[in-house]
Amino acid sequence: MKFYLLIFLSVITVFGINAQEEQQEFTENVLRINFLSPGVEYEYAVSNTSTLSAGLGVAYGGSYPDLSGNGSGFRYLFTPFLDLQYKFFYNFEKRLAKNKKTANNSGNFISGRIYTRGETIEGNFDRTSNYDFAVGPTWGIQRSYGKFHLLFDVGTIYYFDTKGNGNWFPIMIQLNLGFNL
Repeated sequence: MKFYLLIFLSVITVFGINAQEEQQEFTENVLRINFLSPGVEYEYAVSNTSTLSAGLGVAYGGSYPDLSGNGSGFRYLFTPFLDLQYKFFYNFEKRLAKNKKTANNSGNFISGRIYTRGETIEGNFDRTSNYDFAVGPTWGIQRSYGKFHLLFDVGTIYYFDTKGNGNWFPIMIQLNLGFNL
C-alpha cells in the first residue's frame, strides 16, 4: 500500500510541474468530503480538461465472484479504500455554450480508475486475500450544486487480489454524494 501511495504522489508531482505552465481555463483543484462512501477526496487539475483524483475512506462493498467464499445470501463488507482516477472531461465547451456551470469540475468524463480495498472491518463472507484491486475504464457525470457534489460513473473492471486470483466484472458502479470544501 505504501508503494502505491509513493507512486501516486510521484505522478501528482510530475503532473503538477507540467500543469503550472498551462493556463487553467476549465478544471480546478477541489477538496471534497463524501458521504455514501465516507471519506475525503482531492481532485487535482492536470490540464484544462483533465484531473487526477484520489479518495481515501471507508466503503461498503460486495464480493467479487472469484475472490470470496463461505457466505450466502446478501454479501457485504466494510473496508478502507483508496480510489485513484484520471478523468478527461469532454463537454466543458458545450456546457459553457448552453450557459451551464463547469465550476468544481462539473461535466461528463471518461476515466481510468484504480480502486483498492484493505482489510475487512466488518463483513459476512471470507475473502481470498486481505487486499484486492480493481482496474478499468469508466464513463461518468459529475455535478456541483453550490457546495453539494454528485458523482456517478460506470464501467467494466478487471479485479484481482495479492494471491493472483482475478477475473473481469462486467459492470462497476460508483455513486457519491458530498460537499466541496
